[in-house]
Amino acid sequence: MNVERELPSGEAHELIALTAEIADKELAPRAAGFEEAERFPREVFTILGSAGLLALPFPEEFGGSAQPYSVYLQVLEEIAARWAAVAVGISVHTLSCHPVNAFGSDRQKATLLPDLLGGERLGAYALSEAHAGSDPAAMRASATETPAGWHARGSKAWITHGGSADFYTTFLRTSADRRHGVSCFHIPADAPGLSAGAPERKMGLRSSPTASVHLDDVPIAAEGLVGKPGQGLPIALSALDAGRLGIAAVATGIAQAALDYAVEYAKEREAFGQPIIDHQGVGFLLADMAAATQAARATYLSAARRKDAELDYRREASIAKLVASDAAMSVSTDAVQILGGAGYVRDHPVERYMREAKVTQIFEGTNQIQRLLISRDLARPRT
Repeated sequence: MNVERELPSGEAHELIALTAEIADKELAPRAAGFEEAERFPREVFTILGSAGLLALPFPEEFGGSAQPYSVYLQVLEEIAARWAAVAVGISVHTLSCHPVNAFGSDRQKATLLPDLLGGERLGAYALSEAHAGSDPAAMRASATETPAGWHARGSKAWITHGGSADFYTTFLRTSADRRHGVSCFHIPADAPGLSAGAPERKMGLRSSPTASVHLDDVPIAAEGLVGKPGQGLPIALSALDAGRLGIAAVATGIAQAALDYAVEYAKEREAFGQPIIDHQGVGFLLADMAAATQAARATYLSAARRKDAELDYRREASIAKLVASDAAMSVSTDAVQILGGAGYVRDHPVERYMREAKVTQIFEGTNQIQRLLISRDLARPRT
């Protein structure tokens, strides 16, 4: 990656260098083959976990690195530039661990987090349902309290790592109250009655399994409830704010990879006796791609600094996700255009970047939902 980063410490510079080294050695050589074969690289997450890259924004007392979110996101961007599916997996794992870290009891944090952050246990975030994607309050999957804990019934849809995760951070209806009737649960993947459907056949991110998850009278121990009964929606939305920053960083990494590849191609490919980068039609297009990529990075870092300062960053998270994912789609599409016919075939990675960029405009809240959230936030007093 041709990025000159502004980082807060020497430790952060070393962390980025370590990430780049691992990504170049362990991720980049595998990416195209695994995507082609639609094979989930579970072993890669073990490597990243042993290097501490799955625990960056979490407290040291539970096995984390206590890194600022602005540093964690730049690590995620570095990984995404080599293999977007793996970066999405890290972002989803972080999303899955957030509720226990932010809302769990002291016992839950001490018991669960060390195993969740070390790379041996990979998480999934089960919020969406087939009929309730952008409206989580409409969910129907439910949990009923029992003397021993809870029993869960229903199905979740579009679950990243569905069928491959070791645990599911799951949101279930526990009362009929639309706003206060959802609760959050930590469910091990081997819980009786929990199963996953066949992986979806996707346009991109093919090495990242996405599947429905079915709950057939799944028993959940009392200590599996995260937070209070009825607190699920605030927990889910808090996690999504942070998760949107993760997707913004992933999208920026895709855009940077597409830009870098297009620049190198344009310097080598000649037309009319000179490299095509010297033709204004191509050079100006590359300049716009560079501007969009740098703007995306600046936007997600601005939001991350607000999060690190414990300021309200909800609006900034939506803006970052919107700006970065639109940039990734635009930049990757223009990269295909610069390569011409070569960009349309799988001999070059830009067609994959373009397919991967598309989903960043959809998950963690579609960009239409982000515009709705931003406009609503503009109407309320800022805290």
